[in-house]
Amino acid sequence: MEDHRHSSSKASGRPRKISDRQRRRMVRTIKLNPQTSSKDLQRDLAADGVTVHRSTIQRTLHKEKLYGRVMRKKPFLRTCHKQSRLRYAKVHLDKPASFWNKVLWTDETKMELFGHNKGRYAWRTKNTAFQDKHLLPTVKFGGGSIMLWGCVASAGTGNLVKVEGRMDSSQDQQILTNNVQESVTKLKLRRDWILQQDNDPKHCSNSTKAFMQKNKYNVLEWPSQSPDLNIIENLWWDLKRTVHAVKPSNLTGLKMFCKEKWSKIPSTRIQAIIGSDWRLSCLQKEDQLNIDGTFLLGCPHLRTCLFLFK
Repeated sequence: MEDHRHSSSKASGRPRKISDRQRRRMVRTIKLNPQTSSKDLQRDLAADGVTVHRSTIQRTLHKEKLYGRVMRKKPFLRTCHKQSRLRYAKVHLDKPASFWNKVLWTDETKMELFGHNKGRYAWRTKNTAFQDKHLLPTVKFGGGSIMLWGCVASAGTGNLVKVEGRMDSSQDQQILTNNVQESVTKLKLRRDWILQQDNDPKHCSNSTKAFMQKNKYNVLEWPSQSPDLNIIENLWWDLKRTVHAVKPSNLTGLKMFCKEKWSKIPSTRIQAIIGSDWRLSCLQKEDQLNIDGTFLLGCPHLRTCLFLFK
């Protein structure tokens, strides 16, 4: 007997609650405002009479290759800052490893007793972390914390000291007097060593400039709003992550813990940041500059800086 059953039948399983039209609208909403939460999208769907769990919304977005990620922080940059950073990169792009090995990097950071501040999330696709809409702008230094000043060179870590009171030009000069030459001697830097520090007002005041000239400091040219160019930022991150894991019980313990861990940072770790495969740059031509932050620039500490040049 001939079988008259249909060869094609409807797909089995429960039908999707989110229609293709609603899915496309969700994607448009996310692309217009990456900080839109799944709860916001849930409310939008509820207005259409569709009730779904937030996990359903997240799975739908994952199929569109959109994932919730903590927003990267960056300094607020004006056009003049971006141009200054680009000039710096062009001038220093082809500097040899021997140049970076004689730099004494300096910086200050706030060390919190109970670890990192909470991050914020944004939906994004792969390799778009450094697009403006996926970044969280920051400004400098926003109980439970201490301010530290530290210095480092390729040979190892220099002094790490707690900043007492307000960090102004006078305090800055006192810290440099007490710690720079001692660190230079400890790290056995050559006579033509170079001092790096950022363009914070306390470093650029007339009195500090006079102090630098008097002490014959050879200061590395530095673009404004460029903490991400400083290799010491990687070490601050290492230190803060360790503090977050150990959780010292008080500020005195925090200071002692930081100094101990700082002194034990191996020179190999620092050298890896300064010069790991630094000649194996994927940037061969200036026209390869882009905003995705995925390329290398000569020395790896330039790697994250140029995503803002365009």
